[in-house]
This record gives sequence, C-alpha cells and structure tokens, in this order.
Amino acid sequence: MKSKKIIAVVGGSFLLAAAFLLILCIKFVNMKESSPTGKYAGKTEKVEQTTTDKKEQKKPDWVEEKISGMTLEEKVAQLFIITPEALTGMGKVTAAGDTTKRCLEQYPVGGMIYFAGNIEDRQQLSDMLHTTQSYSTEQSGIPIFLSVDEEGGTVARVAGSGISNVSVVEDMCEVTDEERAYEIGQTIGNYLAELGFNLDYAPVGDVLTNPENTVVKKRSFGNDSAKVAALSQKVLDGLHEENVYGVIKHFPGHGATAGDTHEGYAYTDKSLEELEQQELVPFQNAIENHIAIIMAGHISVPNVTGDNTPSSLSKIMITDVLREKMGFDGIVITDALNMGAISQHYSSAEVSVRVIEAGGDMLLMPENFQEAYQGILEAVQNGTLTEERIDESVRRILKVKEKLTAED
Repeated sequence: MKSKKIIAVVGGSFLLAAAFLLILCIKFVNMKESSPTGKYAGKTEKVEQTTTDKKEQKKPDWVEEKISGMTLEEKVAQLFIITPEALTGMGKVTAAGDTTKRCLEQYPVGGMIYFAGNIEDRQQLSDMLHTTQSYSTEQSGIPIFLSVDEEGGTVARVAGSGISNVSVVEDMCEVTDEERAYEIGQTIGNYLAELGFNLDYAPVGDVLTNPENTVVKKRSFGNDSAKVAALSQKVLDGLHEENVYGVIKHFPGHGATAGDTHEGYAYTDKSLEELEQQELVPFQNAIENHIAIIMAGHISVPNVTGDNTPSSLSKIMITDVLREKMGFDGIVITDALNMGAISQHYSSAEVSVRVIEAGGDMLLMPENFQEAYQGILEAVQNGTLTEERIDESVRRILKVKEKLTAED
C-alpha cells in the first residue's frame, strides 16, 4: 500500500514537471512568433504579406475563366440586348416559361429589355424577371441584364403601366435640385430592383442647346452643361444605391440635334471643340465618377467625323473620342438599332458588324436579331472581325456582370 502511494506521488510529480515544461515551451514559441524588434523588425509582416499575395494570385479570375470556357457563339450572344419577343419569336411575352428557357440555352444573350406590353401587374412582372434571371444563371453561370427605359416623367415603362405602389416622378426638365435628383434615382432604383431589374436606361445626359429640339426637351435637365452633369450624376448615384446600373445617354448629346433618330437622320453641325464645351460635359463627368455603361446615340456629327455616319457606328466617335480622348473603358451600348436612323440605311447584319468595328460592345434591339447574330459570327469566320475583338467586348460586359454576382 505504501509503495503504491510513493508511486502515485512520483507519478504526480512527473506530470506536474511535464506540464511545467510544456508551459515553458509554449511561452518560448510565442516569444519567437511575436513581432521582432531591431534589425529583424518587419520580417514577420513581410512573410505574411507575401503569403497573402500568393493566395490572391492563385484566386481564380471569374471573368477570364468564363471567357476561356465560352464558345464563339456564346460570346457573340452576350453582345445583344433584345426583347423577349425577339428571343422567343412570340407575339407578346408576359411570362418566362419553357420557350424562354430553351431559347436562352440556344442564345444566351447579354440582356433583355422590357416594355409596357410585357407588364400586367407587379407579381407577374416580378415572376417573369426572376425566372428569366434564374434560367440565365443556371444555363451559363452568367447573370443577364434585365433592363428597361425608366427615366421618370414621359418615359416610364413600369410606373406608366399602372403597376401597384409605383408612381411616375416628374419630368426631368422640372428638376433643379441635386437632392431631388438623387431621390428620383433612388426611388426608381428601389422599385426596379424589387421587381428584378438590374439596368435602367437613364438618366438623359443631353444638354438642351437646341431650343427647337422636341425629342429630349422634357427629358433633359436643361441647357446648362454643368447643371445637367451634376443632376445626371445624382440620378446615377441614386440608382446605384439600389444596385441598379444606370446608363447615361445619348452620347455625344441629343440636345443639339435637328431631327429625331426614331424617325430618321439626326445631326449636329458642332465641332469637337464645341461639343467638349457643352454636350460632352455630362458624359465626361460620369466617366470621372466611374460610370459603367454609356449609350451611344445615332447622332451624326459631320464636322467631327467628316461624314454622316451615326456616332453609334463611328470609330472616330466611339474609339477616338469616347474611349481614347475621354478615357472610357466601360460598356458602350447602342441606342435601339431598330430606329429609323439605322434601319432605313443598314441591314441588321451590316450594322451589327459596324458597331463592333467602331468600338461598341452591346447591340440594343437590332431589327432582326437572328440576322444580326449570324452577321457577327460570319464576320469572325471570314476575318472581318477577330475573336480577340469579340473577347474585348465580352470582357467589359463580364466585368460589370461580375459585380451582379457579388450582389446576389
């Protein structure tokens, strides 16, 4: 019995000694791992930073991964924003069903645009948009732009349809206060986002320098370029606060034009220097505030380009002026390509190729989607366009869409 007690005491002492040694070892290790001083200061931090850098370098690039896994056909489809009717071939679309799903699998387009005819009520619209988004992401893993013309005032596809709990805001020509402009952007952005939209073709950044212009008269913030720039930016800020992308339009400015591009030829005889002093001011301001998407109008500027080519198809206007001179590297989307200024002079295939050649990225509502889509594919196949050029536009598009995946 006595020997057992001695063994127990010795064993206990041994355990206590072992525990004490373990504590000393831990303290020693902690001292070695703590921030050093003197000539070794900063070494631990540098190692940790290097490790972090290596991890960041190994992190997959979502945009490049997507592009590398896409076929040419899938890339070309990303360049288009079309109506649900153009996608499905149906007369009027108010729901996204099997036909929409099947067509998105065949043509995974970059975006859809909706009008009052697609809207019946709040629940129907929300269901259609959310289902369309789910079809797109399931098929390709890429979000789809769900877009609408919702400027407020006279152009309000959603609010103007009488949808519940949404009222039309005033015409932009009545807005003079920056706080009110922000409220308008936030109000519109809020109800659009709730319904499922993520892109709005607003605000109008046109400076109304031609008093005879009736196209944007009520839609413009006025004839003072600085005021138009400030108010446009506030609308953009309000939209972005609600996670809706705003698209400032119509570069290089519809406010100085004579004529209506919906009907046919529209032009301004201003020089580039004159445009820079007024019409381009809101667009330059938006670029400096990191705008993601700009809409190019079908406005001819012969004293800049030397001919009557619409700006949306002009390499001088899109590449030389907007991209290189003004510093914009985001998405350039055309105004609707079924408008008279385009459809009266170009086939859908021809105009689509010319947009890409000019430096544009996304084609809005070509008169014949199938013809436009095939036109770009054939242009790549015959060498008129390179696949690398298509990749440039797809890269810009996916960089914006990547942020939509983060928001989801």
